[in-house]
Amino acid sequence: MKISMICFSLTGQQTGEKLEEGLRRMGHEVLLVGKSRYLPDSIEESAAVWTEKQFQEADGIIFIGACGIAVRSIAPCVASKKKDPAVLVADECGRFVISLLSGHLGGANELAEKAAGIIGAEPVITTATDLHSRFAVDVFAKKNGCSIFHMRAAKEVSAAILSGEPAGFYSEFPWEGELPAGLVLCGQDGCGLQKTDGGENSDAHRTLRCGVAVTIHRNCRPFDSTVQIVPAAAALGVGCRKGKDGKAIRDAVIRCLDEAGIFQEALLCMASIDLKKEEAGLLELSRDWKLPFLTWGEAELRAVPGEFTPSDFVKNVTGVDNVCERSAVLAADHGKLLKRKTGANGITTALALKDWRIHFE
Repeated sequence: MKISMICFSLTGQQTGEKLEEGLRRMGHEVLLVGKSRYLPDSIEESAAVWTEKQFQEADGIIFIGACGIAVRSIAPCVASKKKDPAVLVADECGRFVISLLSGHLGGANELAEKAAGIIGAEPVITTATDLHSRFAVDVFAKKNGCSIFHMRAAKEVSAAILSGEPAGFYSEFPWEGELPAGLVLCGQDGCGLQKTDGGENSDAHRTLRCGVAVTIHRNCRPFDSTVQIVPAAAALGVGCRKGKDGKAIRDAVIRCLDEAGIFQEALLCMASIDLKKEEAGLLELSRDWKLPFLTWGEAELRAVPGEFTPSDFVKNVTGVDNVCERSAVLAADHGKLLKRKTGANGITTALALKDWRIHFE
């Protein structure tokens, strides 16, 4: 985690140095600057200008000083829960560490606990689900490495649980651990299911108004208000003729995802044969979508077990009868084919799903 800190006094600098040392020991990348005429090497830019830069570059920002300075500095930069970095405020004497912004998705609450432990301060956490030790859907998504969609629905789920009302839970994937209190296991229709031990669930056969769906499919909305939690669990296999441009490849992949009804965020990587490891159009897509690009030799692809859509042309060129399906399955740790080969204009695509599991603490 890249953390930027700013202090405004000599006392604040001492607190900051202690905090900097402790966070570095935890493996964080930390930069401490001062903003005061009484501090050596004080930055020349304003706190507001400095803050704007850190919103673009840092994962976390810690102000060591008054809350008012932090609030005024971050106000023009605040965008959304899904984008904002963690923002903390520590008083210059190191008595309190306040989680000010992006407590869950940005990790401010967790960082506040760490920082307070380093300097012997009291962490100040104000998010309701933390105060009441209740399930928080955004924390759940982050800890499972998932994307989250429909934040308004996430708020409704939290509000229901905090008020003692049940929220539904549906998943396309298995899980480990116990379903948290407040969540009711539901089917794809949003209706509560009977308990697995045969006992009757009080919400069985009842349709829940709001809930969580762990899914890779865009149209999976079991509840009137559904927050979708999307794991990166699908591998994209791609084959193409030499010299295909990036736009053509991107358009083919988008068509593949649209036909399968799958979120782009569900992709964990893209894959092909090693003959394509320097293919400019594939490398462009990998870079633009920030997807690892994995390649294998023809012998490795031929050895992948399963039934694949053969092509004599592809076999003559590459030595293996199918590139996109085999590479997708291999990239998904020998997962199951989710979408078989689709080909047009010299580009083929396929999708495979890895064996992914949810973890409840």
